[in-house]
Amino acid sequence: MTESVTIIDHLVQNARTRGTSVAYRDKLTGTWRSSTWSDYDQRSREVARALMHLGIGKGDVVTILGPNRPEWALSAVGAMRAGGIAAGIYTTGSPDEVGYVVRHAESKVLVAENTNQLAKVLEVWDTLPDLHTVVLMDGSHDDERVLSWSDLTAAAANVSDADLDTRYGTVGAEDLAVFIYTSGTTGPPKAVMLTHDNLLWTCTTLATPFDIDEAAVTLSYLPLSHIAEMSASILMPITYGYEVAFCHDGLRLAEFLPEVRPTTFFGVPRVWERFEAGITNKLEEATGVKAKLIDWARGVASEYVATTNRGETPSSALTKKYNLANKVVLEKVKAAIGLERADVLVSGAAPIPAESLEFFASLGMTIYEVYGQSEDTGPTTCNFPGQVKYGTVGKLFDGIEVKLGDDDEILVRGKNVFAGYYKDEAATNETLIDGWLHSGDLGSFDSDGYLSIVGRKKDIIITSGGKNIAPKNIEADLSRIDIIEHAVVIGEQQRYLIALLTLEPEASARFAEEHGIDVASMPENPIVREHLDKAISAEVNSQLARVEHVRNYTVLPHQFSVDTGELTPTLKVKRAPVSDIYAEQINAVYAAGQVLE
Repeated sequence: MTESVTIIDHLVQNARTRGTSVAYRDKLTGTWRSSTWSDYDQRSREVARALMHLGIGKGDVVTILGPNRPEWALSAVGAMRAGGIAAGIYTTGSPDEVGYVVRHAESKVLVAENTNQLAKVLEVWDTLPDLHTVVLMDGSHDDERVLSWSDLTAAAANVSDADLDTRYGTVGAEDLAVFIYTSGTTGPPKAVMLTHDNLLWTCTTLATPFDIDEAAVTLSYLPLSHIAEMSASILMPITYGYEVAFCHDGLRLAEFLPEVRPTTFFGVPRVWERFEAGITNKLEEATGVKAKLIDWARGVASEYVATTNRGETPSSALTKKYNLANKVVLEKVKAAIGLERADVLVSGAAPIPAESLEFFASLGMTIYEVYGQSEDTGPTTCNFPGQVKYGTVGKLFDGIEVKLGDDDEILVRGKNVFAGYYKDEAATNETLIDGWLHSGDLGSFDSDGYLSIVGRKKDIIITSGGKNIAPKNIEADLSRIDIIEHAVVIGEQQRYLIALLTLEPEASARFAEEHGIDVASMPENPIVREHLDKAISAEVNSQLARVEHVRNYTVLPHQFSVDTGELTPTLKVKRAPVSDIYAEQINAVYAAGQVLE
Protein backbone atom coordinates (compact mmCIF):
# COMPACT_ATOMS: atom_id res chain seq x y z
CA MET A 1 0.00 0.00 0.00
CA THR A 2 1.21 3.52 -0.82
CA GLU A 3 2.06 5.50 2.31
CA SER A 4 -1.00 7.34 3.58
CA VAL A 5 -1.04 11.10 3.26
CA THR A 6 -4.44 11.78 4.80
CA ILE A 7 -7.08 10.08 6.92
CA ILE A 8 -9.02 9.51 3.69
CA ASP A 9 -6.34 7.10 2.48
CA HIS A 10 -7.07 4.90 5.49
CA LEU A 11 -10.80 5.01 4.76
CA VAL A 12 -10.16 3.82 1.20
CA GLN A 13 -7.92 1.04 2.51
CA ASN A 14 -10.55 -0.05 5.04
CA ALA A 15 -13.15 -0.29 2.28
CA ARG A 16 -10.81 -2.43 0.20
CA THR A 17 -9.66 -4.81 2.92
CA ARG A 18 -12.53 -4.80 5.44
CA GLY A 19 -15.42 -3.63 3.29
CA THR A 20 -18.10 -5.79 4.95
CA SER A 21 -17.03 -5.04 8.54
CA VAL A 22 -19.08 -2.56 10.58
CA ALA A 23 -17.69 0.98 10.49
CA TYR A 24 -20.42 2.80 12.39
CA ARG A 25 -23.82 2.34 13.98
CA ASP A 26 -26.61 4.75 14.85
CA LYS A 27 -29.96 4.62 16.65
CA LEU A 28 -31.68 7.56 15.00
CA THR A 29 -34.71 5.47 14.05
CA GLY A 30 -35.05 3.88 17.50
CA THR A 31 -33.20 0.68 16.62
CA TRP A 32 -29.53 0.19 15.86
CA ARG A 33 -28.51 0.39 12.19
CA SER A 34 -25.07 -0.71 11.01
CA SER A 35 -23.04 0.63 8.09
CA THR A 36 -19.93 -1.01 6.68
CA TRP A 37 -16.61 0.42 5.61
CA SER A 38 -17.73 0.09 2.01
CA ASP A 39 -20.82 2.14 2.89
CA TYR A 40 -18.68 4.76 4.64
CA ASP A 41 -16.36 5.04 1.66
CA GLN A 42 -19.17 5.21 -0.92
CA ARG A 43 -21.32 7.68 1.05
CA SER A 44 -18.42 10.03 1.79
CA ARG A 45 -17.52 10.00 -1.91
CA GLU A 46 -21.13 10.86 -2.67
CA VAL A 47 -21.08 13.79 -0.25
CA ALA A 48 -17.75 14.99 -1.63
CA ARG A 49 -19.07 14.98 -5.20
CA ALA A 50 -22.22 16.80 -4.11
CA LEU A 51 -20.16 19.44 -2.31
CA MET A 52 -18.07 19.95 -5.43
CA HIS A 53 -21.30 20.51 -7.37
CA LEU A 54 -22.32 23.09 -4.76
CA GLY A 55 -19.12 25.01 -5.44
CA ILE A 56 -16.82 23.75 -2.71
CA GLY A 57 -13.34 24.15 -4.06
CA LYS A 58 -9.98 23.32 -2.59
CA GLY A 59 -9.56 25.19 0.69
CA ASP A 60 -13.24 26.13 1.03
CA VAL A 61 -14.93 25.59 4.39
CA VAL A 62 -17.96 23.41 5.08
CA THR A 63 -19.48 24.19 8.48
CA ILE A 64 -21.38 21.50 10.40
CA LEU A 65 -24.04 22.23 13.03
CA GLY A 66 -25.42 19.04 14.48
CA PRO A 67 -25.12 16.27 17.08
CA ASN A 68 -23.19 13.01 16.93
CA ARG A 69 -24.64 11.14 13.96
CA PRO A 70 -23.33 9.63 10.72
CA GLU A 71 -24.16 12.72 8.64
CA TRP A 72 -21.73 14.78 10.76
CA ALA A 73 -18.90 12.39 9.99
CA LEU A 74 -19.88 12.04 6.33
CA SER A 75 -19.99 15.83 5.95
CA ALA A 76 -16.56 16.27 7.53
CA VAL A 77 -14.93 13.44 5.60
CA GLY A 78 -16.71 14.48 2.40
CA ALA A 79 -15.43 18.04 2.77
CA MET A 80 -11.85 16.83 3.25
CA ARG A 81 -12.20 14.42 0.35
CA ALA A 82 -13.27 17.29 -1.91
CA GLY A 83 -10.18 19.24 -0.87
CA GLY A 84 -12.15 21.41 1.53
CA ILE A 85 -12.00 22.11 5.25
CA ALA A 86 -14.45 20.85 7.87
CA ALA A 87 -15.44 23.18 10.72
CA GLY A 88 -17.84 22.15 13.47
CA ILE A 89 -20.18 24.51 15.30
CA TYR A 90 -21.49 23.71 18.78
CA THR A 91 -25.21 22.94 18.72
CA THR A 92 -25.67 25.03 21.87
CA GLY A 93 -24.60 28.18 20.03
CA SER A 94 -26.93 31.14 19.69
CA PRO A 95 -27.82 32.55 16.26
CA ASP A 96 -25.12 35.21 16.67
CA GLU A 97 -22.53 32.61 17.72
CA VAL A 98 -23.41 30.38 14.78
CA GLY A 99 -23.27 33.38 12.47
CA TYR A 100 -19.84 34.39 13.77
CA VAL A 101 -18.29 31.03 12.85
CA VAL A 102 -19.95 30.84 9.42
CA ARG A 103 -18.98 34.43 8.60
CA HIS A 104 -15.43 34.11 9.94
CA ALA A 105 -14.85 30.85 8.05
CA GLU A 106 -16.35 32.33 4.87
CA SER A 107 -18.33 29.11 4.66
CA LYS A 108 -20.28 28.53 1.46
CA VAL A 109 -22.17 25.44 2.64
CA LEU A 110 -23.47 24.62 6.10
CA VAL A 111 -24.84 21.23 7.15
CA ALA A 112 -27.43 21.54 9.95
CA GLU A 113 -29.21 18.89 11.96
CA ASN A 114 -32.82 20.02 11.39
CA THR A 115 -35.13 23.00 11.08
CA ASN A 116 -34.49 23.96 14.73
CA GLN A 117 -30.80 24.53 13.98
CA LEU A 118 -31.71 26.00 10.58
CA ALA A 119 -33.76 28.68 12.38
CA LYS A 120 -30.55 30.04 13.90
CA VAL A 121 -29.02 30.41 10.46
CA LEU A 122 -32.11 31.97 8.92
CA GLU A 123 -32.12 34.62 11.64
CA VAL A 124 -28.65 35.85 10.65
CA TRP A 125 -28.33 34.71 7.02
CA ASP A 126 -28.43 38.26 5.69
CA THR A 127 -25.13 38.86 7.53
CA LEU A 128 -23.44 35.83 5.92
CA PRO A 129 -22.30 36.93 2.45
CA ASP A 130 -20.52 33.68 1.53
CA LEU A 131 -23.17 31.20 2.62
CA HIS A 132 -25.37 30.08 -0.27
CA THR A 133 -26.61 26.63 0.80
CA VAL A 134 -27.76 24.87 3.96
CA VAL A 135 -28.16 21.09 3.94
CA LEU A 136 -30.43 19.44 6.52
CA MET A 137 -29.51 16.09 8.02
CA ASP A 138 -33.19 15.64 8.89
CA GLY A 139 -36.31 17.12 7.32
CA SER A 140 -36.78 19.75 4.62
CA HIS A 141 -37.66 23.43 4.21
CA ASP A 142 -39.35 25.46 1.50
CA ASP A 143 -36.51 28.00 1.29
CA GLU A 144 -34.84 27.35 -2.07
CA ARG A 145 -31.42 27.78 -0.46
CA VAL A 146 -32.07 24.78 1.81
CA LEU A 147 -31.52 21.20 0.66
CA SER A 148 -32.60 17.98 2.29
CA TRP A 149 -30.04 15.21 2.76
CA SER A 150 -31.57 13.33 -0.17
CA ASP A 151 -31.26 16.49 -2.28
CA LEU A 152 -27.57 16.59 -1.39
CA THR A 153 -26.89 12.98 -2.33
CA ALA A 154 -28.85 13.39 -5.56
CA ALA A 155 -26.62 16.34 -6.49
CA ALA A 156 -23.64 13.97 -6.51
CA ALA A 157 -24.76 12.74 -9.94
CA ASN A 158 -23.55 16.04 -11.40
CA VAL A 159 -19.90 15.28 -10.64
CA SER A 160 -18.11 12.13 -11.77
CA ASP A 161 -15.97 9.85 -9.65
CA ALA A 162 -13.08 10.67 -11.97
CA ASP A 163 -13.45 14.40 -11.27
CA LEU A 164 -13.49 13.69 -7.52
CA ASP A 165 -10.37 11.54 -7.79
CA THR A 166 -8.64 14.31 -9.72
CA ARG A 167 -9.55 16.83 -7.02
CA TYR A 168 -8.47 14.55 -4.19
CA GLY A 169 -5.22 13.91 -6.01
CA THR A 170 -4.30 17.56 -5.43
CA VAL A 171 -4.66 17.25 -1.64
CA GLY A 172 -1.34 17.12 0.20
CA ALA A 173 -0.24 16.46 3.75
CA GLU A 174 0.31 20.15 4.46
CA ASP A 175 -3.09 21.25 3.17
CA LEU A 176 -5.65 22.36 5.73
CA ALA A 177 -8.22 19.73 6.74
CA VAL A 178 -10.04 21.02 9.81
CA PHE A 179 -10.81 24.24 11.66
CA ILE A 180 -11.40 23.80 15.37
CA TYR A 181 -13.11 26.83 16.82
CA THR A 182 -11.98 27.32 20.39
CA SER A 183 -14.82 27.50 22.88
CA GLY A 184 -13.99 31.07 23.74
CA THR A 185 -13.46 31.21 27.50
CA THR A 186 -12.15 34.71 26.80
CA GLY A 187 -13.38 36.67 23.80
CA PRO A 188 -14.60 35.40 20.42
CA PRO A 189 -13.49 31.90 19.39
CA LYS A 190 -10.38 31.55 17.27
CA ALA A 191 -10.13 29.07 14.38
CA VAL A 192 -7.32 26.57 14.97
CA MET A 193 -6.00 25.45 11.57
CA LEU A 194 -5.05 21.76 11.44
CA THR A 195 -3.48 20.09 8.44
CA HIS A 196 -3.95 16.57 7.12
CA ASP A 197 -0.47 15.79 8.43
CA ASN A 198 -1.44 17.08 11.90
CA LEU A 199 -4.44 14.75 11.96
CA LEU A 200 -2.83 11.61 10.59
CA TRP A 201 0.39 11.87 12.59
CA THR A 202 -1.48 12.55 15.82
CA CYS A 203 -3.94 9.67 15.38
CA THR A 204 -1.07 7.27 14.71
CA THR A 205 0.79 8.55 17.76
CA LEU A 206 -2.25 8.47 20.07
CA ALA A 207 -3.18 4.85 19.53
CA THR A 208 0.26 3.25 19.61
CA PRO A 209 0.80 3.10 23.42
CA PHE A 210 -2.65 1.56 23.92
CA ASP A 211 -2.46 -1.14 21.22
CA ILE A 212 -5.75 0.03 19.71
CA ASP A 213 -6.67 -1.94 16.59
CA GLU A 214 -9.62 -2.88 14.37
CA ALA A 215 -11.26 -4.92 17.16
CA ALA A 216 -11.99 -1.79 19.22
CA VAL A 217 -15.47 -0.30 19.67
CA THR A 218 -16.13 3.26 20.85
CA LEU A 219 -19.15 5.44 21.62
CA SER A 220 -19.42 8.96 20.21
CA TYR A 221 -21.39 11.36 22.42
CA LEU A 222 -19.36 14.51 23.21
CA PRO A 223 -19.46 17.49 20.79
CA LEU A 224 -17.73 16.61 17.53
CA SER A 225 -16.72 20.27 17.18
CA HIS A 226 -14.07 19.54 19.83
CA ILE A 227 -10.79 18.04 18.64
CA ALA A 228 -10.85 15.31 21.30
CA GLU A 229 -14.21 13.89 20.23
CA MET A 230 -13.50 14.38 16.54
CA SER A 231 -10.32 12.35 17.00
CA ALA A 232 -11.99 9.68 19.13
CA SER A 233 -15.10 9.30 16.95
CA ILE A 234 -14.01 10.02 13.38
CA LEU A 235 -10.27 10.28 12.84
CA MET A 236 -8.93 7.40 14.93
CA PRO A 237 -11.66 4.88 13.99
CA ILE A 238 -10.88 5.56 10.33
CA THR A 239 -7.13 5.33 10.92
CA TYR A 240 -7.36 1.96 12.69
CA GLY A 241 -10.53 0.57 11.15
CA TYR A 242 -12.60 0.13 14.29
CA GLU A 243 -16.29 0.62 15.00
CA VAL A 244 -17.96 3.75 16.35
CA ALA A 245 -21.52 3.91 17.68
CA PHE A 246 -23.11 7.35 17.50
CA CYS A 247 -25.12 8.62 20.46
CA HIS A 248 -27.12 11.47 18.94
CA ASP A 249 -28.34 12.73 22.33
CA GLY A 250 -25.68 13.13 25.01
CA LEU A 251 -28.36 13.13 27.71
CA ARG A 252 -29.03 9.48 26.82
CA LEU A 253 -25.46 8.35 27.47
CA ALA A 254 -26.56 6.10 30.36
CA GLU A 255 -28.97 4.33 27.98
CA PHE A 256 -26.50 3.91 25.12
CA LEU A 257 -23.46 2.71 27.07
CA PRO A 258 -24.83 -0.70 28.19
CA GLU A 259 -26.12 -1.31 24.66
CA VAL A 260 -22.81 -0.51 22.95
CA ARG A 261 -20.42 -1.81 25.66
CA PRO A 262 -17.41 0.01 24.20
CA THR A 263 -13.86 -1.24 24.55
CA THR A 264 -12.48 2.30 24.50
CA PHE A 265 -14.17 5.29 26.08
CA PHE A 266 -13.25 8.98 26.36
CA GLY A 267 -14.86 11.22 28.97
CA VAL A 268 -14.41 14.72 30.27
CA PRO A 269 -14.03 14.99 34.07
CA ARG A 270 -17.67 15.96 34.59
CA VAL A 271 -18.79 12.71 32.97
CA TRP A 272 -16.49 10.65 35.19
CA GLU A 273 -17.66 12.57 38.27
CA ARG A 274 -21.29 11.77 37.43
CA PHE A 275 -20.42 8.09 37.08
CA GLU A 276 -18.63 8.27 40.42
CA ALA A 277 -21.60 9.89 42.16
CA GLY A 278 -24.06 7.35 40.77
CA ILE A 279 -21.89 4.34 41.64
CA THR A 280 -21.18 5.70 45.11
CA ASN A 281 -24.88 6.07 45.82
CA LYS A 282 -25.51 2.45 44.81
CA LEU A 283 -22.58 1.08 46.80
CA GLU A 284 -23.65 2.99 49.92
CA GLU A 285 -26.95 1.12 49.87
CA ALA A 286 -25.11 -2.11 50.71
CA THR A 287 -25.11 -3.23 54.34
CA GLY A 288 -23.74 -6.05 56.46
CA VAL A 289 -21.84 -8.83 54.72
CA LYS A 290 -22.45 -7.34 51.28
CA ALA A 291 -20.89 -4.03 52.31
CA LYS A 292 -17.85 -5.83 53.73
CA LEU A 293 -17.48 -7.83 50.50
CA ILE A 294 -17.57 -4.63 48.45
CA ASP A 295 -14.94 -3.00 50.69
CA TRP A 296 -12.70 -6.07 50.36
CA ALA A 297 -13.07 -6.17 46.58
CA ARG A 298 -12.30 -2.46 46.22
CA GLY A 299 -9.24 -2.78 48.43
CA VAL A 300 -7.93 -5.65 46.32
CA ALA A 301 -8.61 -3.73 43.11
CA SER A 302 -6.81 -0.64 44.39
CA GLU A 303 -3.74 -2.71 45.24
CA TYR A 304 -3.84 -4.54 41.91
CA VAL A 305 -4.25 -1.39 39.80
CA ALA A 306 -1.56 0.47 41.75
CA THR A 307 0.83 -2.38 40.99
CA THR A 308 0.09 -2.42 37.25
CA ASN A 309 0.21 1.39 37.13
CA ARG A 310 3.81 1.20 38.33
CA GLY A 311 4.61 -1.17 35.47
CA GLU A 312 4.99 -4.12 37.82
CA THR A 313 3.46 -7.59 37.49
CA PRO A 314 1.05 -8.43 40.34
CA SER A 315 1.91 -11.50 42.35
CA SER A 316 0.00 -14.69 41.64
CA ALA A 317 -1.74 -14.37 45.01
CA LEU A 318 -2.86 -10.81 44.31
CA THR A 319 -3.96 -11.78 40.80
CA LYS A 320 -6.09 -14.62 42.16
CA LYS A 321 -7.71 -12.30 44.69
CA TYR A 322 -8.32 -9.67 42.02
CA ASN A 323 -9.89 -12.17 39.62
CA LEU A 324 -12.23 -13.31 42.39
CA ALA A 325 -13.09 -9.73 43.38
CA ASN A 326 -13.73 -8.88 39.76
CA LYS A 327 -16.01 -11.88 39.26
CA VAL A 328 -18.00 -11.44 42.47
CA VAL A 329 -18.28 -7.63 42.68
CA LEU A 330 -16.38 -5.41 40.26
CA GLU A 331 -17.57 -6.87 36.95
CA LYS A 332 -21.18 -6.27 38.00
CA VAL A 333 -20.48 -2.63 38.87
CA LYS A 334 -18.76 -2.00 35.54
CA ALA A 335 -21.48 -3.83 33.62
CA ALA A 336 -24.14 -1.64 35.23
CA ILE A 337 -22.71 1.39 33.43
CA GLY A 338 -21.72 -0.49 30.27
CA LEU A 339 -17.95 -0.38 30.72
CA GLU A 340 -17.14 -4.00 31.58
CA ARG A 341 -15.39 -4.52 28.21
CA ALA A 342 -13.49 -1.22 28.25
CA ASP A 343 -9.74 -1.54 28.62
CA VAL A 344 -8.85 1.96 27.36
CA LEU A 345 -10.51 4.60 29.54
CA VAL A 346 -9.34 8.17 28.97
CA SER A 347 -10.08 11.51 30.64
CA GLY A 348 -9.17 14.82 29.08
CA ALA A 349 -10.15 18.38 28.11
CA ALA A 350 -9.92 19.53 31.77
CA PRO A 351 -8.19 18.38 34.98
CA ILE A 352 -9.72 15.43 36.84
CA PRO A 353 -9.20 15.11 40.61
CA ALA A 354 -6.77 12.38 41.66
CA GLU A 355 -9.42 11.21 44.14
CA SER A 356 -11.76 10.38 41.26
CA LEU A 357 -9.04 8.39 39.51
CA GLU A 358 -8.37 6.47 42.74
CA PHE A 359 -12.10 5.78 43.11
CA PHE A 360 -12.26 4.13 39.70
CA ALA A 361 -9.03 2.25 40.41
CA SER A 362 -10.85 0.69 43.38
CA LEU A 363 -13.29 -0.75 40.83
CA GLY A 364 -10.49 -2.15 38.69
CA MET A 365 -10.70 0.70 36.16
CA THR A 366 -7.56 2.58 35.19
CA ILE A 367 -8.37 5.96 33.68
CA TYR A 368 -5.54 7.46 31.66
CA GLU A 369 -5.48 11.23 31.94
CA VAL A 370 -4.34 13.00 28.77
CA TYR A 371 -3.26 16.62 28.45
CA GLY A 372 -3.21 18.82 25.40
CA GLN A 373 -5.18 21.42 23.48
CA SER A 374 -6.71 22.08 20.09
CA GLU A 375 -3.53 23.84 19.00
CA ASP A 376 -1.56 20.59 19.20
CA THR A 377 -4.32 18.45 17.70
CA GLY A 378 -5.28 17.15 21.14
CA PRO A 379 -2.38 15.41 22.90
CA THR A 380 0.83 16.56 24.55
CA THR A 381 1.30 14.09 27.40
CA CYS A 382 -0.58 11.12 28.79
CA ASN A 383 -0.51 8.51 31.51
CA PHE A 384 0.24 5.29 29.63
CA PRO A 385 -0.32 1.64 30.53
CA GLY A 386 2.27 0.75 33.15
CA GLN A 387 3.21 4.42 33.54
CA VAL A 388 0.45 6.05 35.56
CA LYS A 389 0.90 8.60 38.31
CA TYR A 390 -2.33 10.15 39.56
CA GLY A 391 -2.23 13.91 40.01
CA THR A 392 -0.07 14.28 36.91
CA VAL A 393 -0.92 14.37 33.21
CA GLY A 394 1.69 11.76 32.42
CA LYS A 395 4.67 11.59 30.12
CA LEU A 396 5.42 12.79 26.60
CA PHE A 397 4.16 11.01 23.52
CA ASP A 398 6.96 9.84 21.24
CA GLY A 399 7.85 12.53 18.75
CA ILE A 400 6.56 15.44 20.85
CA GLU A 401 8.97 17.81 22.58
CA VAL A 402 8.05 19.82 25.67
CA LYS A 403 10.05 22.35 27.63
CA LEU A 404 9.17 24.88 30.29
CA GLY A 405 9.62 28.60 29.68
CA ASP A 406 11.26 30.99 32.12
CA ASP A 407 7.87 31.46 33.79
CA ASP A 408 7.15 27.67 33.71
CA GLU A 409 4.81 27.97 30.71
CA ILE A 410 4.50 24.67 28.86
CA LEU A 411 5.99 24.93 25.35
CA VAL A 412 5.32 22.22 22.77
CA ARG A 413 6.96 21.28 19.48
CA GLY A 414 6.10 18.45 17.10
CA LYS A 415 4.16 17.40 14.01
CA ASN A 416 0.95 17.77 16.00
CA VAL A 417 1.38 21.55 16.42
CA PHE A 418 -1.14 23.56 14.42
CA ALA A 419 -0.56 25.79 11.40
CA GLY A 420 -1.85 28.92 13.14
CA TYR A 421 -5.11 30.78 13.72
CA TYR A 422 -7.18 31.50 10.64
CA LYS A 423 -7.17 35.22 9.78
CA ASP A 424 -5.40 36.12 13.04
CA GLU A 425 -1.72 36.66 12.39
CA ALA A 426 -1.18 38.54 15.65
CA ALA A 427 -2.54 35.71 17.80
CA THR A 428 -0.56 33.19 15.74
CA ASN A 429 2.67 35.10 16.27
CA GLU A 430 2.01 35.30 20.01
CA THR A 431 1.34 31.57 20.26
CA LEU A 432 3.80 30.09 17.76
CA ILE A 433 7.34 31.32 18.38
CA ASP A 434 10.30 29.67 16.61
CA GLY A 435 8.27 26.51 16.09
CA TRP A 436 7.23 26.24 19.74
CA LEU A 437 3.59 26.34 20.74
CA HIS A 438 3.15 28.51 23.82
CA SER A 439 0.32 26.67 25.55
CA GLY A 440 -0.65 29.27 28.14
CA ASP A 441 -0.52 26.54 30.78
CA LEU A 442 1.94 26.50 33.66
CA GLY A 443 3.53 23.19 34.57
CA SER A 444 6.30 21.28 36.28
CA PHE A 445 8.07 17.96 35.69
CA ASP A 446 8.93 15.57 38.49
CA SER A 447 12.11 13.48 38.60
CA ASP A 448 10.41 10.64 36.71
CA GLY A 449 9.36 12.85 33.81
CA TYR A 450 5.69 13.18 34.71
CA LEU A 451 4.14 16.56 33.93
CA SER A 452 1.82 18.35 36.37
CA ILE A 453 -0.36 21.31 35.43
CA VAL A 454 -0.16 24.19 37.88
CA GLY A 455 -2.75 26.41 36.18
CA ARG A 456 -3.39 28.80 33.31
CA LYS A 457 -1.22 31.90 32.97
CA LYS A 458 -4.30 34.03 32.34
CA ASP A 459 -6.05 32.60 35.42
CA ILE A 460 -3.31 33.48 37.90
CA ILE A 461 -4.75 35.66 40.65
CA ILE A 462 -2.55 38.51 41.84
CA THR A 463 -3.72 39.72 45.22
CA SER A 464 -3.40 43.31 46.43
CA GLY A 465 -0.40 42.11 48.39
CA GLY A 466 1.31 41.01 45.19
CA LYS A 467 0.96 37.26 45.78
CA ASN A 468 0.50 35.10 42.67
CA ILE A 469 -2.03 32.34 43.24
CA ALA A 470 -3.11 29.58 40.83
CA PRO A 471 -6.79 28.89 41.55
CA LYS A 472 -7.01 25.50 39.78
CA ASN A 473 -6.11 23.25 42.69
CA ILE A 474 -8.10 25.30 45.21
CA GLU A 475 -11.18 25.02 43.01
CA ALA A 476 -10.62 21.30 42.58
CA ASP A 477 -10.48 20.85 46.36
CA LEU A 478 -13.67 22.87 46.83
CA SER A 479 -15.43 20.82 44.17
CA ARG A 480 -14.60 17.65 46.09
CA ILE A 481 -16.85 18.75 48.97
CA ASP A 482 -19.83 16.42 48.93
CA ILE A 483 -22.57 18.88 47.89
CA ILE A 484 -20.54 21.17 45.63
CA GLU A 485 -20.57 20.96 41.83
CA HIS A 486 -18.60 24.01 40.65
CA ALA A 487 -16.27 26.41 42.44
CA VAL A 488 -14.72 29.64 41.17
CA VAL A 489 -12.09 31.34 43.29
CA ILE A 490 -11.96 35.14 43.19
CA GLY A 491 -9.26 37.45 44.50
CA GLU A 492 -7.71 39.65 41.81
CA GLN A 493 -6.33 42.78 43.53
CA GLN A 494 -8.09 41.82 46.77
CA ARG A 495 -6.57 41.19 50.19
CA TYR A 496 -7.88 37.62 50.36
CA LEU A 497 -9.68 34.93 48.35
CA ILE A 498 -13.37 34.16 48.23
CA ALA A 499 -15.33 31.57 46.25
CA LEU A 500 -18.51 31.28 44.24
CA LEU A 501 -20.05 27.83 44.74
CA THR A 502 -22.86 25.91 43.06
CA LEU A 503 -24.63 22.87 44.49
CA GLU A 504 -24.59 19.40 42.94
CA PRO A 505 -28.28 18.52 42.42
CA GLU A 506 -28.35 14.85 43.45
CA ALA A 507 -26.08 15.29 46.45
CA SER A 508 -28.04 18.36 47.51
CA ALA A 509 -31.31 16.45 47.35
CA ARG A 510 -29.90 13.74 49.62
CA PHE A 511 -28.50 16.36 52.02
CA ALA A 512 -31.86 18.14 52.16
CA GLU A 513 -33.71 14.91 52.88
CA GLU A 514 -31.26 13.88 55.59
CA HIS A 515 -31.53 17.25 57.32
CA GLY A 516 -35.24 17.85 56.78
CA ILE A 517 -34.82 21.05 54.80
CA ASP A 518 -36.16 22.33 51.48
CA VAL A 519 -33.73 21.98 48.57
CA ALA A 520 -34.71 25.40 47.26
CA SER A 521 -33.64 26.99 50.55
CA MET A 522 -30.18 25.42 50.58
CA PRO A 523 -28.13 28.33 49.14
CA GLU A 524 -29.03 30.45 52.17
CA ASN A 525 -29.81 27.75 54.75
CA PRO A 526 -27.75 28.03 57.98
CA ILE A 527 -27.42 24.23 58.18
CA VAL A 528 -25.79 24.23 54.74
CA ARG A 529 -23.61 27.16 55.71
CA GLU A 530 -22.38 25.38 58.83
CA HIS A 531 -21.67 22.23 56.81
CA LEU A 532 -19.66 24.15 54.20
CA ASP A 533 -17.80 26.24 56.78
CA LYS A 534 -16.53 23.07 58.43
CA ALA A 535 -15.75 21.34 55.13
CA ILE A 536 -13.81 24.28 53.67
CA SER A 537 -11.81 24.72 56.86
CA ALA A 538 -11.04 21.03 57.32
CA GLU A 539 -10.78 19.74 53.76
CA VAL A 540 -9.47 22.75 51.83
CA ASN A 541 -7.86 25.50 53.88
CA SER A 542 -6.03 23.06 56.15
CA GLN A 543 -4.14 21.76 53.11
CA LEU A 544 -3.12 25.16 51.74
CA ALA A 545 -0.75 28.00 52.49
CA ARG A 546 -2.49 30.79 54.42
CA VAL A 547 -2.44 33.14 51.44
CA GLU A 548 -4.44 30.52 49.53
CA HIS A 549 -7.16 30.12 52.15
CA VAL A 550 -10.75 30.77 51.08
CA ARG A 551 -11.95 33.35 53.62
CA ASN A 552 -15.58 33.62 52.57
CA TYR A 553 -17.96 32.35 49.92
CA THR A 554 -21.48 32.45 48.56
CA VAL A 555 -23.65 29.62 47.29
CA LEU A 556 -25.30 30.64 44.06
CA PRO A 557 -29.03 29.87 43.61
CA HIS A 558 -28.61 27.83 40.41
CA GLN A 559 -26.15 25.62 38.57
CA PHE A 560 -23.70 26.83 35.96
CA SER A 561 -24.70 25.90 32.41
CA VAL A 562 -23.84 26.50 28.78
CA ASP A 563 -27.15 28.27 28.21
CA THR A 564 -26.63 30.78 31.02
CA GLY A 565 -23.09 31.57 29.91
CA GLU A 566 -20.92 30.15 32.69
CA LEU A 567 -19.74 27.00 30.88
CA THR A 568 -18.21 26.27 27.50
CA PRO A 569 -19.79 23.49 25.39
CA THR A 570 -17.13 21.16 26.81
CA LEU A 571 -18.26 22.11 30.34
CA LYS A 572 -15.24 24.22 31.29
CA VAL A 573 -15.95 27.20 33.52
CA LYS A 574 -15.64 30.54 31.74
CA ARG A 575 -13.91 32.50 34.49
CA ALA A 576 -14.16 36.02 33.07
CA PRO A 577 -17.90 35.81 32.24
CA VAL A 578 -18.58 34.30 35.67
CA SER A 579 -16.86 37.24 37.33
CA ASP A 580 -18.96 39.65 35.27
CA ILE A 581 -22.27 37.81 35.71
CA TYR A 582 -21.87 37.59 39.47
CA ALA A 583 -20.13 40.90 40.16
CA GLU A 584 -22.88 41.95 42.56
CA GLN A 585 -22.58 38.74 44.57
CA ILE A 586 -18.78 39.04 44.64
CA ASN A 587 -19.00 42.58 45.99
CA ALA A 588 -21.48 41.45 48.64
CA VAL A 589 -19.18 38.67 49.85
CA TYR A 590 -16.24 41.03 50.17
CA ALA A 591 -18.45 43.53 51.99
CA ALA A 592 -19.30 40.80 54.51
CA GLY A 593 -15.63 40.36 55.38
CA GLN A 594 -13.60 37.31 56.35
CA VAL A 595 -15.42 34.51 58.17
CA LEU A 596 -13.05 31.56 57.72
CA GLU A 597 -9.47 31.07 58.83
